[in-house]
Amino acid sequence: MGATRDRERHLCHRCGEVSPTVRDRGRINLMSRLCETCWNVFANEMAEADGATAAPRPEPDPDDVSWFEPPVCPKCGALVRIYPTNYDRWVSLATVELPAKDVPEPFRWRLTRLPDPSRLTTDIVAVRVRGVDPLPSEPVVPAHHMMCAPD
Repeated sequence: MGATRDRERHLCHRCGEVSPTVRDRGRINLMSRLCETCWNVFANEMAEADGATAAPRPEPDPDDVSWFEPPVCPKCGALVRIYPTNYDRWVSLATVELPAKDVPEPFRWRLTRLPDPSRLTTDIVAVRVRGVDPLPSEPVVPAHHMMCAPD
């Protein structure tokens, strides 16, 4: 009985293979139990569909005391906010929130604090608004490429 339960812990839900790289994936409400290969395929498909194709933010040097500026879009020169998604990819978001009625459905994001046992916010992730449509006046964060107006 114990051997069966242990096998299920290392069984990928997508490919069905048993692997030591199988673990619960996703940052919020664990999306699935996948191996590393299947997770990368799944997360890349999600990122492509959502437009979450930004490069990750560089890790700041803890000894560097210089001013930290937000990144600038190379196309339009506007400031952008780059956040990790709940599936470990990165997305460029606008610096303003807008009412949901002003943002087309594919570009709606929300910033969510990750739950932490210490009740301190340790990280914020971007989550695509899906399933239930927000109220028209509810604030959402648009994806930057929706607002990008190249010169």
